[in-house]
Amino acid sequence: MIYDILVEDARWRDVAFEALAKTACEAVLVHLALGLDFEISLLGCDDARIAGLNETFLGKVGATNVLSWPGEEHVRVPGGKPTAPTMRELGDIAIAYETCAREADEQGKEIRAHVSHLLVHATLHLLGYDHIDDKDAVIMEGLEVEILGKLGVSDPYKDMDG
Repeated sequence: MIYDILVEDARWRDVAFEALAKTACEAVLVHLALGLDFEISLLGCDDARIAGLNETFLGKVGATNVLSWPGEEHVRVPGGKPTAPTMRELGDIAIAYETCAREADEQGKEIRAHVSHLLVHATLHLLGYDHIDDKDAVIMEGLEVEILGKLGVSDPYKDMDG
């Protein structure tokens, strides 16, 4: 696995972002039996930076927790698996410290667990998984729970309904 990791916000160092990112991204690839011969670019930034990216690339105003840009288009059938990657470069992920820390606090989660979830989620997006419709959401969330469980992170969706 090759990583291009840029940490723009020093607070990411407090959560050992580089090690956390490598562990989360590799866990997805191992779980899906894709091997580790891939590249991912990661940006650990702040809310201001991700808000700019969100507006530039998605036309949305404001910060978000994580954004991902797949390196290639994947063919998906709703409720099915996306096509396997054909390119070594899986894509790019940007993640914002303030939003992640605030969400973790609001949800009563440890920030490292929350960030692991978001990185697993974003890596699945790079591989063509999505949650546009209910069938796809069930598949993607199920994979997230399985992968996070192997990392010792509890089900992030368990307490979200009530």
